Amino acid sequence: MRMARLGPIGAEIPVVLDGDRALDLRSVANDIDGGFLASGGMGRARAALASGTLSELADAASLRVGAPIARPSAIYCIGMNYAAHAAESGSAPPEHLVMFMKSPNTVVGPFDDVAIPRGSTKTDWEVELGVVIGSRASYLDSRADARRHIAGYVTANDLSERDWQLASSGGQWSKGKSAPGFCPMGPWLVTADEVDADDVRLRSFVNGEPRQDSRTADLIFGIDRIVHELSQVLVLEPGDLVLTGTPEGVALSGRFPYLAPGDVVELEIDGLGRQRQRIVSG
Repeated sequence: MRMARLGPIGAEIPVVLDGDRALDLRSVANDIDGGFLASGGMGRARAALASGTLSELADAASLRVGAPIARPSAIYCIGMNYAAHAAESGSAPPEHLVMFMKSPNTVVGPFDDVAIPRGSTKTDWEVELGVVIGSRASYLDSRADARRHIAGYVTANDLSERDWQLASSGGQWSKGKSAPGFCPMGPWLVTADEVDADDVRLRSFVNGEPRQDSRTADLIFGIDRIVHELSQVLVLEPGDLVLTGTPEGVALSGRFPYLAPGDVVELEIDGLGRQRQRIVSG
């Protein structure tokens, strides 16, 4: 099942996508958020879809596409989780899970403009597989327990300001990760039963030129391990977003210029859809 939120910022309409049709979910959900997931919303949406009772949303194609999950309570990010990206960052592959956080108010739609932060000289792109938590996860007994706590997957762009992240961060990466608009998400939330998230291709492009091209099979720490290990040190809540890391091919490598106003960033993950952001002045 593919789910989305369509409409202006702050007034998005939850929909389920059935082929080319966007079916209005407001009869079973006020929004697609943590409360919806925690209360069995996915089951209600499936039942309504199967019953044929959902009406088609008029003019859906003309509406803005919002992030498929309303503002999460937390965004947890896994750093250096592809060996080649760790190398281009000047680091050895990590022995332990590297985690940092991104402010939840960075979430925007997949086609929204992104502004270069004031004073930034090193704004960078990062295509990532996003894991959306479907039910509360705390002290999971094993990695095998992880999947039943996952609602689905999204495409995400973990935008970063590298000077603030690395040179002036005091060792805390979140400083360079939390500027406004630094987490475009979507276009869809795809339920876990419809995508083999352990081995999907993810790519990024800047001004039409290829940048990143890898597969989630190359993750150092896989999805199950990430969710299990996070649950040992924090509580994952329904609607939380976990970004699993980015492959090589970012500007930090020195092979490509950092983003500037006028650039266009595009990202895609097989089965999860494609994003496009125009970079503007802050």
